[in-house]
Amino acid sequence: MSEEALHRQLGLTDDEFAHIPELLGRDPNEPELVMFSLMWSEHCSYKHSRKLLRRFPVESDRVLQGPGENAGVIDIGAGWGLSLKIESHNHPSAVEPFEGAATGVGGIVRDILAMGSRPIALLDSLRFGELESSRSKHLFTRAVEGIGHYGNCIGVPTVGGEVSFDERYEDSCLVNAMCVGLVRADRILRAAAEGPGNAVVLIGNRTGRDGIGGASVLASAELSEDEDRRPSVQVSDPFTERKLMDCCLEIADEGLFVALQDLGAAGLTSSASEMAAKGGVGLDIDLDLVPLRETGMAAAEILVSESQERMLGVVLPRDVERVIAICERWDLDATRIGTVTESPNLVARMGGEAVVDLPAGLLADEAPLYDVPVEPQPISAPLGPEELPSEPVDLRATWLEMMGRPNLGSRRWIYEQYDHLVGANTVVRPGGDAAVVRLPDGIGGVAITTDCAEVHCELAPREGGMATVFEAARNLAVVGARPLAATDCLNFPNPEKGPTGWRLTEVIEGMSQALEALEVPVVSGNVSLYNESAARRIYPTPVVGMVGSVDPEKALGHAFQGDGDAVVLIGYGPRRLDGSEYLGARGCPPAPDVASEIALNGLLVEANDSGLLKSAHDVAAGGFAVALAECGMPGDLGATVELDTRSRADEALFGEGSGWVLASCSSENLARLTALAPPEVAVRHVGQTGGDQVKIGLPASTVSASVTELAAAYEAAIPGALNEH
Repeated sequence: MSEEALHRQLGLTDDEFAHIPELLGRDPNEPELVMFSLMWSEHCSYKHSRKLLRRFPVESDRVLQGPGENAGVIDIGAGWGLSLKIESHNHPSAVEPFEGAATGVGGIVRDILAMGSRPIALLDSLRFGELESSRSKHLFTRAVEGIGHYGNCIGVPTVGGEVSFDERYEDSCLVNAMCVGLVRADRILRAAAEGPGNAVVLIGNRTGRDGIGGASVLASAELSEDEDRRPSVQVSDPFTERKLMDCCLEIADEGLFVALQDLGAAGLTSSASEMAAKGGVGLDIDLDLVPLRETGMAAAEILVSESQERMLGVVLPRDVERVIAICERWDLDATRIGTVTESPNLVARMGGEAVVDLPAGLLADEAPLYDVPVEPQPISAPLGPEELPSEPVDLRATWLEMMGRPNLGSRRWIYEQYDHLVGANTVVRPGGDAAVVRLPDGIGGVAITTDCAEVHCELAPREGGMATVFEAARNLAVVGARPLAATDCLNFPNPEKGPTGWRLTEVIEGMSQALEALEVPVVSGNVSLYNESAARRIYPTPVVGMVGSVDPEKALGHAFQGDGDAVVLIGYGPRRLDGSEYLGARGCPPAPDVASEIALNGLLVEANDSGLLKSAHDVAAGGFAVALAECGMPGDLGATVELDTRSRADEALFGEGSGWVLASCSSENLARLTALAPPEVAVRHVGQTGGDQVKIGLPASTVSASVTELAAAYEAAIPGALNEH
């Protein structure tokens, strides 16, 4: 095979291949070419999105570490920092879902660990094809098993997340994992190597051939059916990960790390080149010293293996023996494989000869950056009355059918496979709008959520980007939390084809406007492109993970609390069937109003701080009728409400739109709550809790179902779909 054919096989374009000798001043050898292909891949370099990502707001007084490191860190007071990051493992999960999802969890945990942080919570954001498909059933069930297995084994609670099903994800499922950790603010670790003469130590699992090519061949191109790419999927070992966590934290507590980096995508190549480039130094590595699982591995294989559960540390020469001793006590391999040098070059030796010798910055910082093609598309217009289907004859039957849809039904089948209580600090458990975790030293709690308005992003990308951010912020507000920081995972199709580049640009602009209005910085993130096949491309799916501060003793749930409480609808704007779960991806959903969103969140937090609310729940997918049922089912408590509306009955029940929350309060606090509302937000007393029926009165009819009936449909949604043949 010619060298030119090799570079194409590795994923480098002809122009990129031609540019490498210009930078090096010579032709690259084969290991160097492989390294360039990995580091210049979309997955590692963000070459089609990096320019656009500069639009995100990243600065705030509370940011201790922003984008550019393994994870972001924010100041939460009392000398503590909160680290957060979300990443994708989409393509591997579409090839081998158990290992793809499991290693996705392991990778995001190590990103948090690399900051010197102890992981305290995991969340997962998932998208699969419809469950009528045997392939999607397999991918979904095995991915959930992989997430649960890994998280449970390492002892980090999986406290929340989300899932949806649509045929657009049939060929390209999405598996995004988020992790949050705690670190002393004065002990944050970074990846920049420093100190010529310092030792480079490899800690953790031995290196094998699993995962080779994962970043360039698997995660930076469209999926096709004509190749078996399972060897590119990493193999998980959660028990080693647990030891690695505790071992690295012990070493960090003793102050023995000068720098620390996870070996993720591109393995030793990425960790070594990034550490060197960030520190403005070089690294000299002896590949013969790298502990191997398999014999006969070539230099390029060792350099780009993505074997899991490995960390690369820089330590002072005097501390090497102590670091190795700690690792041996945790039954982990720890080997000095190299040295920090004054030269800016990354040098790799094998058999006594240099097989790689090139400036680290060429790999880490000099990938070509591209402007994505921007082909604006007309924004969908709202559906007119003549474009809507006829109203259902039996609204009650439609309501029960909606409750039983996998996109709306209970996620219990998923989260009961996760240990969400390990550590005994989970205050608000999975199943609501946001998780709440208690923090140490009496510094309060953190609320955590993930969300995305992918259909809205398809129909109106800028407004959909805004809606995604505001939805995440509202999830925090309904548990009583003030937003602090965000991390994002931008899952999109091929940016070089069709309108995807335009949608990516517009979504980022909308997200940025909403984040700026909320004064919420983006401190970390991930981009996953090329999520499409010859037959399908995914919706633009910019998942936002957001954290907020909350008093854990005041954290709200979504469940009604007792008989006779007032049921209150709080919010603004229209609710329409456009883009709804009820109707599908048609029309144009209502756009968020920035001032009203800010006012709504402020009202919810202030009302909760003042003790005025007993429950609160975001009115989201499925609309008012589904939200009302969700509030009643946890406590087996019904409600009777009246909706004074001029809308169609199905629109009143199942319409969706930005900025509505269903809350409950005591009758005595209703007047105070109403008086507290700013002019941008309406507070409507619509009914009261009580009984075993959920009754919704409309101008021309009343729809009613028992809590038991609604719960039966709701709980059977996912198990029922999985059991259908």
